[in-house]
Amino acid sequence: MTVSKSGPEFQSQVLKRLDRFSYWTDSNFRVPFTRFRFGLSPLIGLVPVVGDAIGLVLSLYVLQQARLVAAPRRLQLRMVANMLIEFFGGLLPVIGDAFDAIYKANTRNTELLRGWLHEQLDELPKKRFPWWTLIWLSLLLALILLPLLLWLWR
Repeated sequence: MTVSKSGPEFQSQVLKRLDRFSYWTDSNFRVPFTRFRFGLSPLIGLVPVVGDAIGLVLSLYVLQQARLVAAPRRLQLRMVANMLIEFFGGLLPVIGDAFDAIYKANTRNTELLRGWLHEQLDELPKKRFPWWTLIWLSLLLALILLPLLLWLWR
C-alpha cells in the first residue's frame, strides 16, 4: 500500500521521522542531575569549523522533509534562518559549542513544521487534561458542601 505524499498519514510519518531525528541531534543525552539535554549535533560541532558544517548539512534533512510535504516557502526560509543562526553561532570560539547545545535548530524547525501541518489539517495539537483544575474545583466544591452537610446533619 502506497501512502499519498499529501495525506495526513504521510505527514504523520514525516513528523515521526523528524521527531526521531531531532531527538538524536538535539536532545539524546541528559546531563546528570539536571533537566538539560543535548544531542549529537553539539558533539559533532566540537570539531572546529568542519563539525559545524557537518551539523548544517545534517540539518538540511529537516528542510528536505518540509519540501516533501510542500511546506510554504516562507516557512522553509524560517527554517533556513534557524539553521544558519545555529551554524554561525556554533562558529564562535568557546561559547559556540554551548550555543549549539542550547539553540537546538532541528527541534525548532520540527516544531515549526508541526505547527504548519496542524494548521493544514485544521486540528490543534492534543492538549493535556487539566488535572490541577479538576483537583482545585473538587476541593472548592468540598469546602462549599462540607458546612452545608454539617448543618443538615444536626
